[in-house]
Amino acid sequence: MSKISREALTESVASLLKHSHEVKKRNFLETVELQIALKNYDPSRDKRFAGTVRLKYVPRPKFRVCVLGDEKHCDEARAQGIPCMTLDDLKKLNKEKKKVAKLANSYDAFLASDSVIKQLQKVLGRGLNKAGKFPSPLNHGDNLQAKVEELKATIKFQMKKVCF
Repeated sequence: MSKISREALTESVASLLKHSHEVKKRNFLETVELQIALKNYDPSRDKRFAGTVRLKYVPRPKFRVCVLGDEKHCDEARAQGIPCMTLDDLKKLNKEKKKVAKLANSYDAFLASDSVIKQLQKVLGRGLNKAGKFPSPLNHGDNLQAKVEELKATIKFQMKKVCF
């Protein structure tokens, strides 16, 4: 593999977008996956890593966020048209694995009030943890719409083990 200059990368992406928009228009949302090879990095010896990056633009506009909150946060979320659930709604799920898994699958991410996060394990069990969707904390002073936009613009990355 060789290094790619910034100009070559920009030119390639521009030609890809031009072809996608003008030459061969498709009736579905096209995505591009980026793979990066790291030199002088031995995955068997060195630690694996994962992280998140906040992008300037929202890559997934259809990203669904649900607020698990107290009454104040739920009222604020309803006023802004964001789906929300109170602690009483969560207690109705009765720790049933299928219902918790269905809740986890119906949303891409969760925001939860500080008071609700502490009780989440008792109320829902480990369902959200297993799905990798444990909620981000939401304080009373936070702007709810800004938090949702931040979640939509954040992507996760991780170094996977590669077998040769």
